[in-house]
Amino acid sequence: MYLITNSQELTLAKHYMDQAATLATFSCCLRSKCGSVIVKDNKLIGSGFNSPPLNIPLEQCIKDSLPPDFKSDKTCCIHAEQRAIFDALATNPTKLPCSRLYFIRIDAENNKLYAGKPYCTICSKMALDTEIGEFVLWHKEGITVYNTKEYNDLSFQFRP
Repeated sequence: MYLITNSQELTLAKHYMDQAATLATFSCCLRSKCGSVIVKDNKLIGSGFNSPPLNIPLEQCIKDSLPPDFKSDKTCCIHAEQRAIFDALATNPTKLPCSRLYFIRIDAENNKLYAGKPYCTICSKMALDTEIGEFVLWHKEGITVYNTKEYNDLSFQFRP
């Protein structure tokens, strides 16, 4: 993992984080609005925001009513990272290896929020399987790049 400090790389990273934040504004999730973009060779190859699966009404999101011992993902939405990966697989499948996935969450007023530690094993496994090279999060300390294997390992270590 490393913090982006190079001014040219930082400018690009902020640009892609802004794009992901704009996508997040389209999320209809009542709990968290997220956006992701996947970039390869400074070109956008996939994008997405979190929302329920197609044809599932928002009112059927039942996360809060699941029992505490429920053993799977408790969110009702397809994650922004998943949607970006699906998009890239549909439009640019050969460009996914060694690409970079940017993820951000926004608040109700569309302000960017800092990310916590890597925790989503669903998205980290998908990124590994599609050979995405890096995950990028915006932490309080700055924009941080994780090797996808490292991101996956950290996700499995996370405990709330």
